[in-house]
Amino acid sequence: MNEHGKLSLGIDLAKPMTHDAYHAYWDRLARIELRMIAKLGECKHSLGDVFYYENPYARPEGVCTALLHVIDLYTWRVAMGFPSWYEEDPRVHRIHCPDHTGTVWAVRRVED
Repeated sequence: MNEHGKLSLGIDLAKPMTHDAYHAYWDRLARIELRMIAKLGECKHSLGDVFYYENPYARPEGVCTALLHVIDLYTWRVAMGFPSWYEEDPRVHRIHCPDHTGTVWAVRRVED
């Protein structure tokens, strides 16, 4: 948060960012963990399966494309630490796959 209570990425956008500064910021992005926490119906994935994004653009291999379509809406929020609506743990985004009897996934930043 900045002094006005607004969400801030900690980047001064009033001045141009150098190539090196951009890469330094990019290197600080956290990995993203995708873990199945509920299986409500038929799915090629198994309860407890875990996959990792190295960054918001590097999709993990082997994940159903329909699920990735939904998860992609949240990867940048998760990588930057934006809180979820999940009151018990706002660090975790709980995402349902698009199939009405599909799966539920916990999506979170991996802090080193």
